Amino acid sequence: MVESESTFAYMDATREYIDRHGKPVAFYSDKHSVFRNNTASAKGDGMTHFGRALEALNIEIICANSPQAKGRVERANATLQDRLVKAMRLEGIATIAEANAYLPRYMERHNKQFAKVAFDLRDLHHPLAPHDYLKAQMVWREQRTVTSASTLHYNKMLFILEPTEISRPLAGKRVDVCDYPDGNFEIRHGDHVLAYRVFDKIRQVNQAAIVENKHLDAALMMAKLMQEQLPPRKRNNNEPRRRSQGLHMFAVPDHGAAPSPGKRKRGRPPLRQLTVEEKAQRALPSP
Repeated sequence: MVESESTFAYMDATREYIDRHGKPVAFYSDKHSVFRNNTASAKGDGMTHFGRALEALNIEIICANSPQAKGRVERANATLQDRLVKAMRLEGIATIAEANAYLPRYMERHNKQFAKVAFDLRDLHHPLAPHDYLKAQMVWREQRTVTSASTLHYNKMLFILEPTEISRPLAGKRVDVCDYPDGNFEIRHGDHVLAYRVFDKIRQVNQAAIVENKHLDAALMMAKLMQEQLPPRKRNNNEPRRRSQGLHMFAVPDHGAAPSPGKRKRGRPPLRQLTVEEKAQRALPSP
């Protein structure tokens, strides 16, 4: 049970499955975007991050290509969405943590009632090879170019590489940014893990500093209210979020003024001076 059906959720579930049973020959799934890139403008080889991880582990992924195959994939899910929800309601389960703790008991009871003997009883799972490192494969991996200042950008964060014998010659070269499901990051170049420092471009105002400095209370409170009215900045956005630049705080555009005769000049719209009442409302209180 997870909050959303994401790539990281599938990676965590697959890692637990492989730790318990070993590597399967193949996974049979629908055409969800986690398993298959469904966009026409797919970059590179069009492989998803989950598909790349399975390929590194030598596990094939088969997507259902017919209504009958899709029904075979979803039939068990339909049963669980009906029976499992009712069973958890009878147990008084209301949180994800309680549901995950209850699942092993339910699975044992469910399989006793509905499990069918396989046509071929051989176990075709393979044990992990010595070079199969699940944690290093089940990651969101993207490539970035190192700048001449030994920095790289990823997900609105600036990674500053520590100056070492390995990182100094990497200017202009590509490195792998490994984003793990637990929120940790690794910068890898081949078999080397590079040390780094992070500068996060999305920062929050330190409320303790506002309380301590009484002279800046009014100004910082106004800045905080203005920031709350702006649209939130998101990570992992292919297109940058743009917003128009604000004008001077004591001048506003006069859109209702009549245009001046003659040739109109290009540039910003004409400004009008604020009235005394408007200035009094916008002015900050003196310390």
